[in-house]
Amino acid sequence: MSKANVYSAKGIRKGSYSLPAIFGEKENLPLLAQAVRVYEDRKHLGLAKAKTRAEIERTKKKWYRQKGTGGARHGARSAPIFVGGGVAHGPKGVKRTLALPVKMKRKALAVALSLKAKEAEVVLVDGLGTLKKAKDAQKLVNKIVKNEVKETHTGINRKKVTKFTFVVSDEAWGVAKVLGNIKNTLVVPFGSLNAYRVFFGGILIFDKGIFVKK
Repeated sequence: MSKANVYSAKGIRKGSYSLPAIFGEKENLPLLAQAVRVYEDRKHLGLAKAKTRAEIERTKKKWYRQKGTGGARHGARSAPIFVGGGVAHGPKGVKRTLALPVKMKRKALAVALSLKAKEAEVVLVDGLGTLKKAKDAQKLVNKIVKNEVKETHTGINRKKVTKFTFVVSDEAWGVAKVLGNIKNTLVVPFGSLNAYRVFFGGILIFDKGIFVKK
């Protein structure tokens, strides 16, 4: 069973907590890769469209006579070879959206969370909703980084911390306005968590209230 360190809102360590079963999913990298591919695809609408020569609002009159000019044969100015003409074989504006079944989404999320727990990149904060100022939230982050990111014998950080994701319960969602002022920080409600956000979320800082209902 995976465990995560628990901190108070002031950054004081309060022991550890046994994470739920969702953090103990068996590793399935192909499924995780598939989920990430789907989420990346859905982030880009892909609705670019270029007009063909039939859609260009330009005169259809023949530019000059067919023979006797010494030049190449040309018709309307809307042909693709002219500036301002239509585009041959351009994007059509048709998007084929990738999708993932609900059960696969849930399992991919469990796999991503399990990998984070295995890498010791999951932290719980008790009383996260009590934070009122961005200054206090920044102090909390700094203390978590100091305690969680250890150094190897070479003196180089085991993990390069560049991003944090706060996962907040519905009851404490008001703190999102405070946490959103911290650099390189994403705040998401627990219900909106997905494999993509977890995998690229850096250190995950969970509101302990998500798992412990009072």
